[in-house]
Amino acid sequence: MMMKKTSTRFRPALLAAASVLALATAAPAFAGKTLDAVKQRGTVKCGVTNGVAGFSAPDTQGNWSGLDVDTCRAIAAAVLGDPKKVDFVPLNSQQRFSALQAGEIDILARNTTWTLTRDASLGFNFTTITYYDGQGFLVPKKLKVTNAKQLKNATICTQSGTTNEKNVSDYFRAQNIPVKTVVFESFEASFKAFFSGRCQAFTTDASALAGLRNKEATNPDDYLILPELISKEPLAPLVRRGDDEWFAIAKWVPNALIEAEEFGVTQANADQLKAGSKDPAQQRLLGAGEDLGKLLGLDKDWSYRAIKAVGNYGEMFERNVGPKSVLKLPRGSNNLWSKGGLIYAPPVR
Repeated sequence: MMMKKTSTRFRPALLAAASVLALATAAPAFAGKTLDAVKQRGTVKCGVTNGVAGFSAPDTQGNWSGLDVDTCRAIAAAVLGDPKKVDFVPLNSQQRFSALQAGEIDILARNTTWTLTRDASLGFNFTTITYYDGQGFLVPKKLKVTNAKQLKNATICTQSGTTNEKNVSDYFRAQNIPVKTVVFESFEASFKAFFSGRCQAFTTDASALAGLRNKEATNPDDYLILPELISKEPLAPLVRRGDDEWFAIAKWVPNALIEAEEFGVTQANADQLKAGSKDPAQQRLLGAGEDLGKLLGLDKDWSYRAIKAVGNYGEMFERNVGPKSVLKLPRGSNNLWSKGGLIYAPPVR
């Protein structure tokens, strides 16, 4: 049977569609300037806090640990093959954005809240939400306050240059409750003022409140975290705009760790599954199946190395902020979507 000739009217459209499909399925990523700089330098420069337990804090020997620290180590493992190749740069709230804008760091992983203003006006891209938090209040039990609305005329300590400062003002104005907010430039100064008795309450993200109570209070049982959360605080790392290749890496490494938990890949079983798993999703994560690394400008084992370095998302959570950590926080909203939480990764495929 003779085939009908394709109308010349449709040939340009067909050719264009074929070209787009070919590019989408075969084109590797081009190395961006940040990735080139990281490889040449041999380290990832990661902006972190001056010390927030569970997220990024050094011990007495200067060894960093925390959820944000593990994110940076996973990226270093994926890109450079070694989770130790990270330069941790401690930054306060006022320094963090200018340091990223100036190129002093490659990524800011500093329990930073994703907001419209920050997303749209600072020249950054937020990557993947690694912790869903909310702002709360810490009070001495002797104050006999059991909810935030009882803080009428209270003096509240917090840090300047944060969403916490604006949130507390908005919340009490909306409730028509007069309070006095005392702001400090550094996080340490703000909570030390509270524990010294200068303020009747302290406000910041609930996760940080748990760490402060356990670490800084002379007797943690003397303090209560009030039940209200007055804000949404989705915490995510940031990178500079204009380097889509580095943005993709910084986004997909955390997503791979989330998907690893979903598909049962752990730090301990990664080698065994890499050698013998027949599950296509596990194979992709472990470099034993489809090569997705080339789309990121990386090799086939990028996500395998990240998992081997820090474990899956659930392992990171448990180690740094979970019930067995110093913070003793429940998974709650930070459970996988399949277990009633909000943690959800786009498919690594």
